[in-house]
Amino acid sequence: MAVVATASPLAAQPKPAIALIDAADAPQWQAWTREAGWQVISAAAPANASIDTRVQTLAAAVEAAIAAGTVDRAHVYIAGRGEASSAVFYAISRVPDLWAAGIAIGGSPKAALDTNRIFAANFALVPLLWLAGDEAKPMVEKLAAGKLNVEWKPLAAYSNPASVLEWLLKHSREPFPAAIDCETNSPVFGRCYWIQMTKFDAGERNDVLPHSRIAGGTGAALDLGAFTLKSDDPGPGVLIAALPPKYDGPLKLGDRLQAMDGKPLTDARVYLALLEKFTEEKPVTVTVQRGKDRIRVETRITLPHRESGVTARVEAQFLPAERQIQIVSRTVTELRVTVAEHWVPGALLWNGLTLESLKEPGCWLLSVDKELIRAVKCQ
Repeated sequence: MAVVATASPLAAQPKPAIALIDAADAPQWQAWTREAGWQVISAAAPANASIDTRVQTLAAAVEAAIAAGTVDRAHVYIAGRGEASSAVFYAISRVPDLWAAGIAIGGSPKAALDTNRIFAANFALVPLLWLAGDEAKPMVEKLAAGKLNVEWKPLAAYSNPASVLEWLLKHSREPFPAAIDCETNSPVFGRCYWIQMTKFDAGERNDVLPHSRIAGGTGAALDLGAFTLKSDDPGPGVLIAALPPKYDGPLKLGDRLQAMDGKPLTDARVYLALLEKFTEEKPVTVTVQRGKDRIRVETRITLPHRESGVTARVEAQFLPAERQIQIVSRTVTELRVTVAEHWVPGALLWNGLTLESLKEPGCWLLSVDKELIRAVKCQ
């Protein structure tokens, strides 16, 4: 996997950084941040890589830049434009503790929501600015109802790139936040600031911690191979904006989807709304405009396999007056806790069990053994 990190010549000291899932967007962000001396980091994963692999690749690139001393850990921002906007929502939900804030310009979080892996808890310390048109308002209302920490503004409000950077710089990442909250469906993405969830057990229920998942749509899609539509194109029809390498499906770049089973597709919004009405797989006929030709394509509606609803969640806080670290978790049987120097000596409480004497800072591996907390220094 190729990792790309580009920096301004002014970057002698650690600088703020923009992190991009979409490596092709790096030149634009470099132009916008050059005068401010920011670093732009992108990670070029293989074309067929999953979104999880792309997020992990980007996270590794950011951490390498931090370790090299070129990037200020407190000021790393995840960004994306257009079709990459959904990846901003996804990356925050997967590795929240890496970002000080996020910005999505245009596009929609729908693809991210449809993965069923967007957890509002993970946005508590990562504010997200979404710049979009009025068509985004129904989605904004859905996100607000799910208590997602997102601020919507019309595109015109931040037409100057300097205003975008100014908004981002208002937010910084604390190394040891006093209160943290994260939810995940995978130990691979179990990092949560000063806690790492390492072992799960679905039997370890805790009704005190509800789910914070924001439900996606049905996830219905046309079985035409992987293609990217231009969500903000005014139409007519749905513009096919990108196709993957070695694509062997019936579509071509520049095609427009005009109708589905005779129902007109005036633009991408109509198309996406129509897909949401499908709750089962079925054959459909799509009309494709290619230049002056209209082509009928026989295909079908497919639905994604929905993964188990079991997730792990951890809420933790340090109470300075009591000299206590309090942890409440669901589905977690083992975790790593990095204790700050100013938190010791003190006590640690985990789901009602108490570790009375915690005298050393640093990383501790915690597990439960016969109703007692077992604590050993991390290897």
